[in-house]
Amino acid sequence: MPISRRDLLVSTAAVSAASGTAMAQTPLQQPNIVFIMADDLGYADVSCYGRRDLITPGIDRIAAQGTRFIQGYANSPVCSASRTAIMTGRYQLRLPVGLEEPISGPTRRGIGLPPDHPTLPLLLRQAGYSTTLVGKWHLGNPPDFGPHKSGYEHFYGFRGGTLDYFRHTGRTGTPDFWEEDERIEQDGYSTTLFGDRAVSIIGNYARAGRPFLLSLHFNAPHWPWEGPDDRAEAERLRGRDPIHWDGGSQETYRRMIAAMDMQVSRVLQALKDGEIARDTIVVFTSDNGGERFADTWPFSGRKTELLEGGLRVPAIISWPARVRAGHVSEQVTANMDWMPTLLAAAGVASDPRYPPDGMNLLSHLAEGAPVVERSLFWRYKSLWQRAARIGDWKYLKILDNTFLFNVVTDPLERANMKERRPDIYEELTAAWNEWNATMLPEVEHSFTEGFNGSQIADHLGTPPVSQAPDPTLPGSQPPSGQHPSPFAPARQASGGMKP
Repeated sequence: MPISRRDLLVSTAAVSAASGTAMAQTPLQQPNIVFIMADDLGYADVSCYGRRDLITPGIDRIAAQGTRFIQGYANSPVCSASRTAIMTGRYQLRLPVGLEEPISGPTRRGIGLPPDHPTLPLLLRQAGYSTTLVGKWHLGNPPDFGPHKSGYEHFYGFRGGTLDYFRHTGRTGTPDFWEEDERIEQDGYSTTLFGDRAVSIIGNYARAGRPFLLSLHFNAPHWPWEGPDDRAEAERLRGRDPIHWDGGSQETYRRMIAAMDMQVSRVLQALKDGEIARDTIVVFTSDNGGERFADTWPFSGRKTELLEGGLRVPAIISWPARVRAGHVSEQVTANMDWMPTLLAAAGVASDPRYPPDGMNLLSHLAEGAPVVERSLFWRYKSLWQRAARIGDWKYLKILDNTFLFNVVTDPLERANMKERRPDIYEELTAAWNEWNATMLPEVEHSFTEGFNGSQIADHLGTPPVSQAPDPTLPGSQPPSGQHPSPFAPARQASGGMKP
């Protein structure tokens, strides 16, 4: 593949600018939008992406009615950072909230998605859409932040990073179930409750006849590992850390996914019953790659890692009125692409003060435009990770080890080509450095998480992660008076991951 340094650096911006002009006019009928997001779902955790021991007819139906992207990426391998990119259409590292990997107990006060930053729900609402979030938020708490401050008219769900499926409490055991800004108590399995509310909302919106955005952000299949019949496990975890390294199984995980898929089927049926399915865009994706029980084949790695398994996600979109059915696309995408794509579909312009980094995929989806080569970049503080995907090639850094992979021919990332193709390696690293110079620097006080050998056996020898930034990065801020290390002292080994 012929590569020039200029092409590597500017291709993402050029694609975004060019695609942003497509579909600038308001369509004859603004589509409704149902954006469904799973939490920590692996690339191959649904049957249309290769799951062999589980059938997901609801999610598969979206793919059969639309386009399934097989090279879809998350902007981050953890949720707050990735959700920032989804909401803004921009690299999350442009904002302090995007440095949190993810928002957690140690996160400093005053960190969240800024209310004055344009978001997908805000811009759609200003264009006449009704907007509702059902499920997970995890982008900062009131009074400074929250769904209502970032464009949603209505909110039913939880604010934090995790929720017990039955007790509806967060990581510390505090109740975290909300109707608008009022804490509520409601009996039931959260996946089902979110599906119930989504079906009700669709019915109300269909009768009202106004275009709407429904963001349905499930907490499934994020831990705690509780299926629909596992209320006893929820009681066992009362007063304990819900990450429960002593719980879960492949069977439990399958039941959690199946329960979510059932609710997806109900949502699709509600659209049909309301006679609005043809003019409704349905998106299904995950915030990041899978966790410990996930199926990420044919990739290695998982959540918190810039290996493909931590970044690759299902990415499906249907729109019967415009998008061809049953299509499989090899277009490389990132979840920051959803905002410019959905705005274009609605005929809504992005805010010129905050041009999207994501690509408008509409011409590819609706008009059959050819696949466009992409340049995508990542940075993750844990283990000082860096990555760039340009064309078929990927640059990867973990600690002081660097790699070059052709991830199309070598999706497991086993054959390190940096010595055989030093020209491509140098081009990708130079492009990453120039991109990184436009992002906020790594800082010591931002939170990051990762797995270690005491938690997961296949991470043998990996110590707990510290919060020190990579000292080789320009502008990084290591702890004063200390030699930065990627590992926490041994006394921190019991800290574990945060929500």
